[in-house]
Amino acid sequence: MPEELDQARNGDVRALARLLSMIEDESPRVRSFIKELGPATGGARVIGLTGAPGAGKSTVTGALLGAFRQAGRRVAVLAVDPSSPFTGGALLGDRIRMQEHATDDGVYIRSMASRGHLGGLAASTPQAVRLLDAAGFELIIIETVGVGQAEVAIASLADSVVVLLAPGMGDAIQAAKAGILEVADLFVVNKADKPDAQQVVRDLRNMVALADRAEGGSPGWKPPIVSTVATKGDGIGELTERLDQHWSWLTETGELKRRRQARAREELTALAFAALRSRLAASRLDELASQVADGGLDPFSAADELLDQR
Repeated sequence: MPEELDQARNGDVRALARLLSMIEDESPRVRSFIKELGPATGGARVIGLTGAPGAGKSTVTGALLGAFRQAGRRVAVLAVDPSSPFTGGALLGDRIRMQEHATDDGVYIRSMASRGHLGGLAASTPQAVRLLDAAGFELIIIETVGVGQAEVAIASLADSVVVLLAPGMGDAIQAAKAGILEVADLFVVNKADKPDAQQVVRDLRNMVALADRAEGGSPGWKPPIVSTVATKGDGIGELTERLDQHWSWLTETGELKRRRQARAREELTALAFAALRSRLAASRLDELASQVADGGLDPFSAADELLDQR
């Protein structure tokens, strides 16, 4: 395993792919090699792209890839695809839309099936980010599954969260009630050449202004709104500039450290819950569940008994 890690760090794409597959498959060996990664992590910027299906996440990701590569940066993309409820497979449509980067040695694109995990990400995404960070990628772009109003898991994983919207996806009320908008560090109104694009921009500006007033005008980062036509590359230069500005703000204010501590806390909590769930499955769970169903035991006492087991 140390040899395979060294190969991945030295740019061996096949070794990196094998390690990522182990992470996705939750191999018992993951624990040992993740332990080796610690000192080599922490250098990569993690950018999350999220938004409703059809907003153009894959196209914007491809355009960002081109812009970052022109600046000479090594970029990895984790594109989370929805899993079919019937076959368990994924279409991997993001690979189809990023073909122009397929032969670039400075780009690594990995599609990950969500496998039913909620929140727009796959359960193994945090460990995959850690591995790509250790492999020397300067930027890691995470593109989520097309999400709705409450799938905000990306906020606990990315340094900068970009929320994509497009014209024709609802009125101002629909935008205002979308909880996903509250996690945005940057807004992108894609397909800005379509009718009603400026109305979406105005609705977002009103929302940002209301949020500023609700917070009492406290100093901080005010999410900018960038209009793009990703298929033509329009607005992508401004988007990369805004992302760089946000990175500078994160590092200068100490917000980056706070966010990464929160990320580690979320990851630890998820791992602890997963371990607890596996232990419960092998315990008196069925017996206690039967007693609760029969009315012989209340659920609170049954839960206490489960947690008190040694």
